[in-house]
This record gives sequence, structure tokens and C-alpha cells, in this order.
Amino acid sequence: MPLAFAVDYPKARVSDVVDELHGEKVADPYRWMEDIDSEETRQWVEQQAALTSDWLADGDDSREELRERVRELWDYEKVSAPRTKGERTFYYRNSGLQNQSVLFWHPEGEKEKAKVLIDPNALSEDGTVALSGASVSDDGKWLAYGLSKAGSDWQEWRIRDVATGEDLPEVLKWVKFSGASWSPDSEGFCYSRYDEPTEGDELSEANYFQKVYYHRPGTEQSEDRMLYQRPDQKEWGFNAGFSEDGHWLVMTVWKGAGGKNGLFYRPADGDDAEWVELFNHFDSDYTFLGNDEGVFYIWTDRDAANGQVVAVDLDRPEKNFWRTVVGEARHRIASVSLFGNEAIVEYLEDARSRVAVYDLNKTSQRIREVDLPGMGSVGGFGGYRTDRETFYTFTGFTDPGTVYRYDTGSGESSLYWRPELKFDPADFETRQEFVTSKDGTRVPVFLVHRKGLEMDGERPVYQYGYGGFSIDMTPGFSVSNLVWMERGGVYAQAVLRGGSEYGRNWHDAGKREHKQNVFDDFIAVSEWLIEQGITRSEKLAIGGGSNGGLLVGACMTQRPELFGACVPAVGVMDMLRFHKFTIGWAWQEEYGYPEKSADDFRVLRAYSPYHNLKEGVCYPPTLVTTADHDDRVFPAHSFKFAAALQAAQGCNENPVLIRIEQKAGHGAGKPTSKIIDEIADKWAFLIRALKVE
Repeated sequence: MPLAFAVDYPKARVSDVVDELHGEKVADPYRWMEDIDSEETRQWVEQQAALTSDWLADGDDSREELRERVRELWDYEKVSAPRTKGERTFYYRNSGLQNQSVLFWHPEGEKEKAKVLIDPNALSEDGTVALSGASVSDDGKWLAYGLSKAGSDWQEWRIRDVATGEDLPEVLKWVKFSGASWSPDSEGFCYSRYDEPTEGDELSEANYFQKVYYHRPGTEQSEDRMLYQRPDQKEWGFNAGFSEDGHWLVMTVWKGAGGKNGLFYRPADGDDAEWVELFNHFDSDYTFLGNDEGVFYIWTDRDAANGQVVAVDLDRPEKNFWRTVVGEARHRIASVSLFGNEAIVEYLEDARSRVAVYDLNKTSQRIREVDLPGMGSVGGFGGYRTDRETFYTFTGFTDPGTVYRYDTGSGESSLYWRPELKFDPADFETRQEFVTSKDGTRVPVFLVHRKGLEMDGERPVYQYGYGGFSIDMTPGFSVSNLVWMERGGVYAQAVLRGGSEYGRNWHDAGKREHKQNVFDDFIAVSEWLIEQGITRSEKLAIGGGSNGGLLVGACMTQRPELFGACVPAVGVMDMLRFHKFTIGWAWQEEYGYPEKSADDFRVLRAYSPYHNLKEGVCYPPTLVTTADHDDRVFPAHSFKFAAALQAAQGCNENPVLIRIEQKAGHGAGKPTSKIIDEIADKWAFLIRALKVE
């Protein structure tokens, strides 16, 4: 099977654009691609799409075989953990291959009477309209829901009467990075929005000056009452919500993506009440968990890098008056839920979930542990303080998600729902290993493959990572990875610095001036896979999305000889202009300030994938992926990188392709049909590139 035909890349104009930053001249020959709707850019996109399609179709029949197997494995019922509001229970269900999951409801305790509340599949023929947010009022009467089109982060919110299934006439526009939080009396909800962007620049214009509003069902958006704005702080964003007892309106204030925030509050019934800036120094993470009247329970990593739960008396909020509820431990606290006088605490132990229950009234008094079925990740534990039951999900690399009911009184878990699968999880095995990075840091890696698979140095490996923004890389199920493993491949998931699996210090060690640590960690895992006799460079592929796309781009430009193929998805590739588009400015807390700081500029310039390609270097076969409506990571990042890589490629036998999804965004809400096609194309590319039999 030939790897490639002679690749004749579409011509991309090279411009003479040069910027001068901190005394250094920086060329940007493909700046014109930032105008993604220009005729020249559209023509280039169409030509690249044709090239990629032809190359993928030029092999054997594996692409269609892969697509059919992905469809077969994807076709199983998926059900979310339920949540009861008022006397109605709500949950999501996907029958198998539906493009979007459907929201159902039924009278509490009567599952057999389930009704469809909203089916996003009926809103577009191709499934590209997604339910991007949903919030049910406390009495179960109203559903506020957000819709996004073609994968955009922009949302339009509507209100539906649960009993009748009818929508109210109003539409709330220009909502982004916001949910809806109902007041306990169910008379309205808080949400955050931006001003209307310039027509034609909706997908590229920077998002500043978010504002908080209160909406009452049955009124126009123009009548919404503004609850908060900060004209003097254009970068501040807000998420406001009501405390469960209805006494307080509590607002998280975020500034960039650095993992540190403020926490403000005011009485819920005082329209003219002043906001109290409880924490306003943006020195740590503060998460409001609940309250007993004037005492707030807060998760914070202030003076506790792995997190702690404290009780803060609003009359004496100073730190020396805090009462410790759950103290800092060796493992990071990932989430906390309150029920009655107990706190259900999820820990991450080497990136795997453990759950323990504590007494709210006694310092670090552990009551019990919640037994979990194995190595995996938990989610859920939602509900009210007064609830006698809650639900949680457990998922692993070969467990697509089992739902359990948890009795908050007895602490007993019972099976609520388990999917019927078309494969046997017992045919696969998962193990965790630890790799030593360049500076001696211990880096975990999960290895998943067929049970008993011989590690003979010839195994095709797909190594995946992220490493940033405090995002945890814990075990999770993927039909895509299962298809790879069925064909004898090994899936390796690296746990890199930049995440928060080991607390704030782990995150800080992979951001700003320490970002190279992330790439060193990933490269160390690659080298270890080869040293252990699992694979060799020619059989090793690396992948990652968004910040993980940056990871792939940086590693392949630093160590091109180490990898057999690369798949950077929706990546941040131009590290000197990422802050110019949509919400990119908020990432400067994570990456650095290329214009404001000479030191940051030098760090970013040293690893920016777009700026570190060298003409004539033999780069691995590469499939860049992006989407035309990605308004999170502007698609010009991928356009410019792909064009520059094609021009620099020193090995004509190693193709450089770009796959550009139409009517799609950064990934959220992507319809099942598009996901399946993308998976099939990715594996078809890697099977050819790595010469997998």
C-alpha cells in the first residue's frame, strides 16, 4: 500500500508582512489567511479540501471499513444522570446514532411516562444546531435553553413551558460563556452576554465587557434588568447565580483563563443593594459550594495548592477567621457537593477518581468512602442540600458511562443504568505507568490496548495529551480509541504539567515561562514508549486538540524525527497573535503577553509552531484539522500553519494535509455524523502513514 502519491500542494501566496516586536522582526507570510471569508482564502480552503479528500480516497477500502465500525460501536443507548426539579425528573438520552442527545422529562418516580422536552435533531436537517445549555427552574415549570449553530460559541436562549412543550416568544441573543441560573422562586434567571458584535465579524471580533442580566419569562430581552457591569474592566467575565436558600446572589468573576477568580455577593432581594467584593485580588481559585444563612462554604486553593473546603462567616470574612471543613490532602480535591450536613468530595489520585464523604461540622472528619468499580472518572453528585438521593456516573477507558444512584443517608450506591455494548470490555486492559521527564519530574501515562497484546517494538501507538488551563486528563471512554485498539493499536494518554491533576503547582509548572515543561513531558513519554520496546518512531503518532493541538505543533517542530505521524486538531499555532481573536486575549494569563512583555515574547517565539518551521526539514506525515466556524480557536491558526508546513516540508513522501470541517466549530455540539466521519478520516490517515497492517 503506497503512502502517498506525488503531492502537488495548492499554491498559497507568500506576503511580505513583517512585524517588529521587542526589537525583533517577525515575518508573517500568510497573514492574509486571517481574513477567512476572503475569496482568496475560500479558494485555498476548497483546494485543500479536494487534496485531502483525494489523498484519503487513494488508499484501500480501510476508510469505509473504519467508518462502518465506528458507526456500529457508536450505536448504543446513552443516558445521563437524572436530576429532579419540583415533581419532575429530567435527563438526556441518545438512542445511539442521533446527531444530538434529546432532553426528556417524566413525573418523579414514573420513568415509563417519559416525554420529549426538546429534540435538537428536529431543528436542522444536518444536526448542526446543538443544545448548548439547559437550566430547569426549581419548581420544574420552566426550561431555559441555549442553542448554538454550526459549533459557534455564540448562543441564543429561549424559554419553554415544560407542561405544554411550547416556547415563549422572546429570544435572548449574544450570549456566550454563560449558563442560566434561576431564582428559587422560579420567576426569572441570571445570564451573561456581550454587546452585539460588528456585522460580519461575529466569528473573529474580540469579546470584551461581558454584562450580567436578569430575565423574566414572557418579557423581551430589551426589558432585562442589568445586574452588573464593569466599564473599567473590559476583560472581566461573570457567572452569577442564586444561593439555594434564596438569600444571596453570588457571582464568580473571572479574568482570563489563569485559574484565579474573584467572588462577589449581595442580598438576592435587594435590587439596589451594593455588591460585596468578598474576594477581589484574583490571587486564588474560589468556588461557592453552598451556605448556611450567613456562612459560605467555599472550595479554594488559597494557601492550599491541592484545595481545601472552608466555612467563611460573612460577618468576619478575613482568612484568620475561616473554619476548615476539609483540609488540604496529598491528593487534589477535584469537586465538592453538599447534602445535608455532609460534603461529598472527589479527589484525584494520580489522575484517577476517589470519593470520600465528610462531616460539615467537624474539621476533616471523614465519614465514609464511596466505593467505585475501578480505575476511572466520576461525575454528577448534583442536587439540593435536602435531597435524599443523588446520581453519579462512572466512566473508564473501556466503560462508556454507568449511572449509579447514591443514597445520601446510608451512603449506599446502587446501579441505576448500564449501557448495552457491542464489544466486551474484558477484551482490553488498562494500566498506569510513570515516566521521568527531562528535569526529573514524574509524569503519569495510561496505556490501553487489547489484553495480551505483544509489545514487540512494532505496536502502532496513538499518544494523546493536553497539558494546560488546569484541564484534567483522567480516564474516559472513546469509541474512536476503541476502534484503534481493535486493530492492534495502543492508546497512550499522557498526564502533563499544565493540567491540575496534582493541584495548582502542577498547573503553574506548565504555563507561561514554564510551558516548555509540557512539551518535555510529552516528548519524554514518547521516548519511554520506544525505550520500553512498545513501538518505534515510525509507528508512533501523536494527537491533541486546541491547547493539545499546540502541544502537537510544538513537539513536531522541536523533534520531527521522533514521530511517525501527527494530528494537531483545532490548535493554537500562532503564539504571537492568538490574543487578537475572539476570546484569545483571555489565554494570555496562561501563555503570556506577547506584546506587553519582552520576556513573554521570547518564550512564545521560541516554541510557536507557526514560527519555528524550517524549510527543508523532513517533518512527519501530518493531518491538521479545524472547522470553518471555530470562534474559540480562530481557524486561521490552522490555515497558516498548514500552508507554512507544506512550504517547508523537506520530504515529499510525507504528506501535509488539512481537513476543514464545514458548519462546525471548536468541537462542542458537533453532530454524531460529522464526528464519525472525522474519526474514520483520522484513522485512515494514520493507518496509511504508519503502515499499519
